[in-house]
Amino acid sequence: MGKIGYTYFISNKNRTVIYTGVTSNLENRILRYKAGLGSVFATRYNLTDLMYYERIHGMMNAINREKQLKRWHKEWKWNLVKSENPELKDLAADWFSKNEIKQARDMLK
Repeated sequence: MGKIGYTYFISNKNRTVIYTGVTSNLENRILRYKAGLGSVFATRYNLTDLMYYERIHGMMNAINREKQLKRWHKEWKWNLVKSENPELKDLAADWFSKNEIKQARDMLK
């Protein structure tokens, strides 16, 4: 089976943009987004809030799932998010303290 992978959707505070990603370390990836150190796209649109994620056995399976999700219409993605997270809450809101986010920002720059 191999390594565990995660596909995920992140969004901005106003929920106007949704971004699909894949990683083998979800916690670390979300910390980077919250520290403003995600992809160029994520940084440009202030994407910091984890809306949805799937834990998948095997990184190749996770990558294939990400490719599938990236082809979906925006509405389909939001419908998937709402099926698991109807209030559109940041699922990682309490994963890190403000200090941890600041330290990550300072360390990873």
